[in-house]
Amino acid sequence: MKEQVKVYDEKMKKAVDFLASDYQAIRAGRANPHILDKITVDYYGQPTPLQQVGNITVPEARILQIAPWEKSLIKNIEKALLASDVGITPSNDGQVVRLVFPELTEERRKDLVKDVKKKGEDAKVAVRNIRRDGNDAFKKLAKTEISEDEIKGLEDELQKITDKYIKDISDMIDAKSKEIMTV
Repeated sequence: MKEQVKVYDEKMKKAVDFLASDYQAIRAGRANPHILDKITVDYYGQPTPLQQVGNITVPEARILQIAPWEKSLIKNIEKALLASDVGITPSNDGQVVRLVFPELTEERRKDLVKDVKKKGEDAKVAVRNIRRDGNDAFKKLAKTEISEDEIKGLEDELQKITDKYIKDISDMIDAKSKEIMTV
């Protein structure tokens, strides 16, 4: 692959990777430790990722359990969970903090699927914008460095890469939507 196209390929890959990490945070009726990835806990005055202050396990399909390394952190963990957008009230027994996920209603599942599709469309727009930027850059090269035929080749190459990533995103949307709608 030509160097000029490789830069845009990497940018598109980052857009798809971002979407994948976004999708991991969407819960589909099952407890998924990744929904806690963005939560930070006050640990001796420092905001620290939740994964670094305790052990997160999934003892049952709809329960997340957080066992802090230090028992004194239980209140801070609960406070961080309440302040987050997880939307579930934590409970503790003095040893561990538990998050019990309610069964998703049909309506909530449909809302989640809409959200998944919107995020997927946003990622597709990002990929297409990267393609446009690449094509603009190639046209600027035409004035100085390379021929029209070479420009056409670069644009075709970039279009193939764009099509591949758009298909990947569509597949991700379908897979996540199916996962959410599975009861």
